Amino acid sequence: MKESVGVVLIPLLGTTLGAAMVFFMRKQMNGLLEKLLLGFASGVMIAASVWSLLIPAIEMAGEGGGNAWLPAAAGFLLGMGFLLALDRIVPHLHVDKDRPEGVKSDLQKTTMLLLAVTLHNLPEGMAVGVTLAGALMRNTGITLAGALVLSIGIAVQNFPEGAIISMPLRSAGASRPKAFWYGVLSGVVEPIGAVFTVWLAEQVVPVLPYLLAFAAGAMIYVVVEELVPEAHTGEHGDSDIATIGVAVGFVLMMVLDVALG
Repeated sequence: MKESVGVVLIPLLGTTLGAAMVFFMRKQMNGLLEKLLLGFASGVMIAASVWSLLIPAIEMAGEGGGNAWLPAAAGFLLGMGFLLALDRIVPHLHVDKDRPEGVKSDLQKTTMLLLAVTLHNLPEGMAVGVTLAGALMRNTGITLAGALVLSIGIAVQNFPEGAIISMPLRSAGASRPKAFWYGVLSGVVEPIGAVFTVWLAEQVVPVLPYLLAFAAGAMIYVVVEELVPEAHTGEHGDSDIATIGVAVGFVLMMVLDVALG
């Protein structure tokens, strides 16, 4: 039980430590460092989607005697579609943008910034929850160690994300404590999403492969819709650092999953 609680809370710890950088860094994060961190987060999420979510979904479906590819394909597309729908409906504002997205609303700028990050973090919480659910069940092929590795990997990429959230808020005029707490709040959705997904998976065990792929699709949506475009803005030479970050993040998460999962 204690291990399960740790798996759920570790990603939030990563976000909190990253947000705390607002107390130690200047008002504005270095542009190249931000691109590197965005690329790193992208690499971690891509590798986690493949090794921790899609491959287990395919293996689980194959052992069940059905079409091994069907749950992975259907769940992946549903996850992408779900995030696309939320992106169109929920009013939110990205840190580096002037115009909000989603339906029109009278929400404050800080609230829409927080909603934008919440949309980003929801798939990560779901990913941790569904792998933990698989580990708690029998005969799924997913171990508690594998769920822990995914949780740690997401926490590692949440660290730079926490800083990327809090630092621009500080630059926009927010106090350091306020910028820090907004950064922390952006990660609270992850343990909430994880607990809900664990509950859902335990209620409907046969759909676990679909849920694994669903979380993968949602995470990949965040990568291709937000992280990669943001990391590759500006001069071509500057964007190369983001590509390096993707490679490092991908390899690190792959090694963690294969060696420890």
